[in-house]
Amino acid sequence: MAMFGKDGAPRTEARAANSAEAVLSIISGGMKIVGDIESNGIVKVDGTIEGSVTGARQVLLGRGGAIRGNVIAGEAVIAGIVNGSIVVTDRLELQSSAVINGDIETKSIVVLEGARINGTVRMSDLPATRTEGRPAKDEPLRMVGKSGQ
Repeated sequence: MAMFGKDGAPRTEARAANSAEAVLSIISGGMKIVGDIESNGIVKVDGTIEGSVTGARQVLLGRGGAIRGNVIAGEAVIAGIVNGSIVVTDRLELQSSAVINGDIETKSIVVLEGARINGTVRMSDLPATRTEGRPAKDEPLRMVGKSGQ
């Protein structure tokens, strides 16, 4: 099967694979990223990120994963440790192994027994612009991390 058509242009399947809907970024176990990550797709983290994850459609943080920064996304499923604020415009799920050391702002939240939240939880309808890592119009976005950071 050819990736290119007879005219040399990429086939539609190849173009679809490069679209934002198809983007999946994986930070595997044992991997450490130092710096912020901006994505408009899905970010799966089983390793460590020392920086913020912003703009993602979905963030999936595995049991062994850790984010030492803020998470700003459309949806998130957290099973690891987040030392920073979480702003999710749609749905946040904290699995039983999740530890959040920071404030949470979301429209909808599911907290399974055993998950720990060391911060405040605020539920509101968030404007879509918040997922881009910027505060809503004339509203500061509070970034709260673990004390001493």
